[in-house]
Amino acid sequence: MNVFEMTINDLHIALKGKQISSVEATSAMLERIESVEPQVGSFITVTPEVALAAAKEADQRIASGNCHLLTGIPLAIKDIFLTEGIRTTCGSRILDNFIPPYSATSWEKLRNLGAVLLGKLNQDEFAMGSSNESSAYGVTRNPWDTTCIPGGSSGGSAAAVAARQAIATLGTDTGGSIRQPASHCGCVGLKPTYGRVSRYGVIAYASSLDQVGPLTRDVADCAVMLEALAGHDPKDSTSVDTPVPDYTSALKRGVKGLKIGLPKEYFIAGLDPDVQSAMAAAIETYRRLGAEFVDITLPHTDYAVATYYLIATAEASSNLARYDGVRFGHRAEADSLLDMYTKSRSEGFGSEVKRRIMLGTYALSSGYYDAYYVKAQKVRTLIMDDFTKAFADVDLMLTPVAPTPAFKIGEKVNDPLQMYLSDIFTIPVNLAGTCAMSLPAGFSSSGLPIGLQLIGKPFGEETLLQAGYAFEQATEWHTRKATI
Repeated sequence: MNVFEMTINDLHIALKGKQISSVEATSAMLERIESVEPQVGSFITVTPEVALAAAKEADQRIASGNCHLLTGIPLAIKDIFLTEGIRTTCGSRILDNFIPPYSATSWEKLRNLGAVLLGKLNQDEFAMGSSNESSAYGVTRNPWDTTCIPGGSSGGSAAAVAARQAIATLGTDTGGSIRQPASHCGCVGLKPTYGRVSRYGVIAYASSLDQVGPLTRDVADCAVMLEALAGHDPKDSTSVDTPVPDYTSALKRGVKGLKIGLPKEYFIAGLDPDVQSAMAAAIETYRRLGAEFVDITLPHTDYAVATYYLIATAEASSNLARYDGVRFGHRAEADSLLDMYTKSRSEGFGSEVKRRIMLGTYALSSGYYDAYYVKAQKVRTLIMDDFTKAFADVDLMLTPVAPTPAFKIGEKVNDPLQMYLSDIFTIPVNLAGTCAMSLPAGFSSSGLPIGLQLIGKPFGEETLLQAGYAFEQATEWHTRKATI
């Protein structure tokens, strides 16, 4: 088996058994990146020297018997994570020359276990997008069909897994940015509960919604990654101090007796027929495995997209005020301070980021704050209550990830509202702050992957992984590979 076809668990066994070294595995992955990158565009920055030095160190650790499951495993991370000494752009020209002086906690945790960094992955600018078309560094293409989008904003993270350019990747999810690209690229993507994984060192888009999570080939790898990432971080005031379960040991418990909710608001008339039939088949699979289904309602779902685009843009307006050309990032030549602010931001930010800053600034402005932002926060509470009430009767929920499979590049770029609606099934989870996972559940008639979304209770990632693993073992969708 080629290195780039392996899972984390496969490669760990090969490394531990001295069948391959981390340097050899990393070199093979770098060659793979070089060969398919022109077709896919997953990376903003590839770091061969850093990767090979880390791989050499990992081989020494393995030789001394100090071998974690992630030691020597070549990974790549979204370019939203700060990496000390390595350029971090967040997909924006405003940070084109930014070299961070420290690293994000989530990457440090992986690095401390001996993981190898292959590079930084392409994304929608400042994580604002559903298609990876707003990146200042070019569009990432879907490895299953390079005329289609990979999803966003963690499009590079999902495409790199699907194109077998990294064994696993890290992404962030503010309104579906891990789950939606995972669905479109046929990989597993998990958005943990808000506070489960540290956000320290992650460039902020919307601080009350952003969450870090893994994208992997299968559910077992997802469990390995989450266990490494999860846990309290004193550097992040929103990080929750709660024990981290042994996610890997939870995988094989099965779903017999689990109650799975089907929210009627997610099975709507506009659902693509291929998505609809994939969901019906998935429900049948779970029934066969012994799960029970309960019809539930999340009555405020219709207000989720509007609520999200008020709260997220308001927080973005505040978070992005720091990019002023003074302390770091792009600085324009100008005659006055005000002119310098204006020119630096005008030149540095792309159109989608500007649109969201303006929306957020308007929602926070005097006279509109109560009418928009405060009202959105009240509706968010109602959405959270919907989930709390529904979870009193069920262990999990099952829904589509996206209303359609991946669409064509350029198809929705001039229609922001249509683009925003592509996250209609993922956004409520972020507003509620709970956890959810996307896993491969079928293919469209044109051969594009379709993902299934499992939504768990707050800090219920264990049950999510258990149910995801049971489905994966009963189906073969995750074994199919993009032909790129």
